[in-house]
Amino acid sequence: MNLKPLGDRVIIKQDEAEVTTASGLYLAHDAKEKPQTGTVLAVGEGKLDKDGKHLPMPVKEGDKVIYGKYGGTEITLDGEEVLILRADDLYAVIA
Repeated sequence: MNLKPLGDRVIIKQDEAEVTTASGLYLAHDAKEKPQTGTVLAVGEGKLDKDGKHLPMPVKEGDKVIYGKYGGTEITLDGEEVLILRADDLYAVIA
């Protein structure tokens, strides 16, 4: 993937939507809810502080994260759907 996020943005590969419910029922394609978890593929340099230095990013490549439901921009890159969003839209890193 030749895509580098700018500023405080990150690129995330979304986890696959669940095919069945907890009780074992199969979901139709349209009924699947998009997951709010994914894996960080690339990280920008971070925001600039008042002295022009980059603040550290809260995540790194390979981190599994939880993010906001309606945040970011979905794009298709090399046949793969990814999500670009700001670090502020990330809620947590899954340990």
